[in-house]
Amino acid sequence: MKMVVAIIQPFQLDAVKGALSEHSIMGMTVTEVRGVGRQRGHTAIYRGAEYKIDLVPKLRLDIAVDEAEVRKVVELIEQSARTGKIGDGKIFVLGLDEAVRIRTGERGREAL
Repeated sequence: MKMVVAIIQPFQLDAVKGALSEHSIMGMTVTEVRGVGRQRGHTAIYRGAEYKIDLVPKLRLDIAVDEAEVRKVVELIEQSARTGKIGDGKIFVLGLDEAVRIRTGERGREAL
């Protein structure tokens, strides 16, 4: 089992969810996060005053998948979240040692 962690632009969430659900990937956790990468934030103007935004708002998606589905999930997120502009995000794949469905006690792949 693997945990796919994707950091994406907030306005790309519907596209990513749609692409995943078309391929029967349903379970995910979405968290609002802030971060900075190579773009190092940006400046904005609000009511005539310019200010620097050091931490840019993003969404973090956590998706637990069977190892056989990892490549497909990563490709779907990559294709649906890409705008071609700086700040599109990152995808990380982490090992997942155990999963337990609390309601039934199922473990491992069955818990996904």
